[in-house]
Amino acid sequence: MNSSTQASHASKALLSERINKLAKALCEGVYERESTIKLCLLAALSGESVFLLGPPGIAKSLIAKRLIQAFSNSSYFEYLMTRFSTPEEVFGPLSIQELKDNGRYVRLTDGYLPSAQVVFLDEIWKAGPAILNTLLTVVNEKTFKNGSDVEKVPMRLLISASNELPEEDSGLDALYDRMLVRVFVNRIQDKQNFKSMLTVGTTQEAQVPAELAISDDEYFTWRQELQNLAISDDVFDKLYRLKTALETQEERLAELYVSDRRWKKAVKLLKASAYFNGRDEINPLDLLLLEHCLWSSPDSREIVQNTLQKFATEEAFDQQRVAQSFASVTQTLESVQQELEDNLAIVLSLETASGIRKKQVYHYDFSRAKHYQVGSSQPLIKLVMLQSNLSVSESEKGDSRWVYVVQSDLEKLFREGHGDVYGYVNQNPKLCRLHFELDTDERLIIKDIANRSVLTALATDDALDVTTYHVWLDKVAQAEVLLNSTEQDLRRIRSQFHAALPHNFVDPTIPTSIEAHIQQLVESLETLQERYDKYQLRLNQLEQFFS
Repeated sequence: MNSSTQASHASKALLSERINKLAKALCEGVYERESTIKLCLLAALSGESVFLLGPPGIAKSLIAKRLIQAFSNSSYFEYLMTRFSTPEEVFGPLSIQELKDNGRYVRLTDGYLPSAQVVFLDEIWKAGPAILNTLLTVVNEKTFKNGSDVEKVPMRLLISASNELPEEDSGLDALYDRMLVRVFVNRIQDKQNFKSMLTVGTTQEAQVPAELAISDDEYFTWRQELQNLAISDDVFDKLYRLKTALETQEERLAELYVSDRRWKKAVKLLKASAYFNGRDEINPLDLLLLEHCLWSSPDSREIVQNTLQKFATEEAFDQQRVAQSFASVTQTLESVQQELEDNLAIVLSLETASGIRKKQVYHYDFSRAKHYQVGSSQPLIKLVMLQSNLSVSESEKGDSRWVYVVQSDLEKLFREGHGDVYGYVNQNPKLCRLHFELDTDERLIIKDIANRSVLTALATDDALDVTTYHVWLDKVAQAEVLLNSTEQDLRRIRSQFHAALPHNFVDPTIPTSIEAHIQQLVESLETLQERYDKYQLRLNQLEQFFS
């Protein structure tokens, strides 16, 4: 890394730290409004508007007043709309002198909305069409037509608020659509915060150090530079998947419709998020800010929130791909195990016994069984355990691989379908009692010390088909390759996630949730790796079990 690159990285890191400190200063002494203030700051830095939805008396205007202090030289305009509000009250009175001298309708805008950098309009939907139509142009083009002149509007942030949404068919959709950031502001929920609000209170102004306030030159330079930030193909694919996921639900809820204009403005906000977090491109954490851009009603807000939360924990850093790999490895192991059981398990048949009283008994053909000797015992047959177990005998520790039993003792047991016989476990020469049963598919099982059923197979010279066995070994070896690559993917995911932190604008509970989910994947990987190792060892030794 050359010196100029190092200097660039250092400069970006300092900017991120400065914006973080500024956000903290603006939030000082405010209860449960920190996330909203940070979003408003980001909107101001990207030149977008904010809509606050919530009941009266919850400090919506305080949020706007705090944002004035983010800038070193800023003017503020605040107005409470009513159905009797006039354009003069918002955009300034007509100049009588100009009308008298030149016959021109010109407004005196000093001290009114067209001259303000931060604007707060409360109960915005109560305003009449004359105000709202003019406001649409101001928001959209950052200009104000004053008589025959078109004046540039210095507005950096418009915060509008209401306890209701615009009514359907009210003609306000265009203006509402231009309010990119939408936040539901609720009453204080936490008990301690509520007590502090009552006893300590909240000052209208924040104490922002002069060195943190944003100058005009900085503001316009940053606005220009952030436009050059890139959106990588990987991040774009994730954004498009989010778009598709929401659009699939549009038929169920029309309010989920998001215009192309809104998507474009949202990406502008994401670029600002990346820039003021000291990065050169948008990353997956930035995408989570879309939660505040894509809803238009309480119902759509809930769906957008759920979609983004699912995206955060499953897809933001490709966690789902790791989970799918886990599922694939698990499926391979289970598939091989199922084939193994289908090929080798002892399946009994029902036959009618001869005699005066005819009775159906279970039977199995032991004619191909290999015979073994343990100590001085009579010839024994060998039953191989087809599943991992906790040992089938209290006197034997660990996995039981096979047992030796007397064939005639086992055949007697078949008459009842279950019972105990004596035999030997693994290499242990000590005789022990073993409990056998039949499962619902009439397969012979042996119970381990935890009373779990373990399928058995008969050791014969041709029990294990060599070709089939090597197919199983190959499948399990391929699963190991996938498991190893998945482990590398998980390392990359953890690295990318931690590289994306800290984030100045995303609610900190979201990264915490993502980290918890990634940790779950790490633990799942460890569990699966342990399961795989045990299974691979057992499968590799299976040929010896039948010897």
